[in-house]
Amino acid sequence: MGRESEVVLARRRQLGLRLAAFRRAAGLTQAELAERLLCDRSMVAHLERGRGRGTADWWRDADKALAAGGVLVDEYGEAVAVAAEVVARGRASALAEVQAQVGAFRQVSSDPLAGDDELAWELARRVAATDVSGETVGRLERAFDGLAVDYPKASPAALLVRLRAHLGYVAGLLDKRATLDERRRLVVVGGWMSLLAATCHVDLRQRHAAGAYLRTAASLARHAGHDEIRAWCYETEAWRVLTDGDFPRALELSRSARHHAPAGSSIAIQATAQEGRALARLGDRRATARVISQVHRLVAPLPTPDAEHHYRYDPHKAVAYTATTLAWAGDPAAEAHAREIIARLAPPGDTTRWPRRAASAHLDLALALANAGRHDEACQCAVRAIESGRIVPSNLWRVTEVVDRVGPNARTPDLQDAYRRLLDNIAR
Repeated sequence: MGRESEVVLARRRQLGLRLAAFRRAAGLTQAELAERLLCDRSMVAHLERGRGRGTADWWRDADKALAAGGVLVDEYGEAVAVAAEVVARGRASALAEVQAQVGAFRQVSSDPLAGDDELAWELARRVAATDVSGETVGRLERAFDGLAVDYPKASPAALLVRLRAHLGYVAGLLDKRATLDERRRLVVVGGWMSLLAATCHVDLRQRHAAGAYLRTAASLARHAGHDEIRAWCYETEAWRVLTDGDFPRALELSRSARHHAPAGSSIAIQATAQEGRALARLGDRRATARVISQVHRLVAPLPTPDAEHHYRYDPHKAVAYTATTLAWAGDPAAEAHAREIIARLAPPGDTTRWPRRAASAHLDLALALANAGRHDEACQCAVRAIESGRIVPSNLWRVTEVVDRVGPNARTPDLQDAYRRLLDNIAR
């Protein structure tokens, strides 16, 4: 039962992390939350550390007090369900073990082949025995898809909190008894989550953490024989070194990603696109144009999804990619593509609701306008991108590029002020 209790403990820790995150987001201390819920501060502290479970009523009240929108109630329900599932499976497994032993005791025969059927059945039972369950793995797979959909709008730091909780749970489950299919699925979902964690660390320019998660994702991909994740690891590293200015290495890694990518997969398209971006930064306009055409041919048969998923390519991404690549190549056609993305993703109004792609499109447009000598318009676009709050540290160099390109050629006080604020925010 000790092994089983670890599964339950991992789920409670995840629930506690959710509670702590929502409490901090509400600007409350543990004592202040305890006062609202009419309990001791120590109870809140214990629950945040996963050392207790609480009652359904307590979690319902906490969810309401923290405006969690049902997230805490749902997480509590899952924690209870996992605990019940572990107990039930433990009992069933123990009963099956005893029954198998009793069956062996009853075998009395001089026939040397006696018991062969039973041994085969027992082997099959042990292969199918599990403390994990396909339902649990399915929940983790759906959780990853939710994180990949949230990625374009969520802050990398906030996503990392959720990813660490899920990865801790996956690690706990990998220590448990599972079927071969369940274990492979756990390794795969752990690989995807490690890859997304690496991407978030790249966004935050946390190189060592990004590298550690990329190595983990690549290792899990090899264990699972999952070429798609392996190719994404190369592509993610290509983007990281591109943002560091190592364009030849970015080109090399992009081509490695293409080599490993399964035919027709999203990563096959993304790796091709990444190669085009590296070529644009290297100034090879002819090769860049050729790769852009390849990307559009690959994307043509794809449907437009209801929601953007970071690891699924779609036609909208192709337009945004084209805007960026053409702007980097100095092609004036970038302006039309950037404006198309802005019209779709950045309607007038609250810029804080933009996805990151909208802010990037404004930087693409700013660079295209600056290249065309329209410096005042370029400044306005860059300021809007900065004020959206969607510029992550790994994209700071793109803002700097616009600021340097505009230089003294326009009335830039607003841009300079916004740029200084951005630098201050990133330095914190």
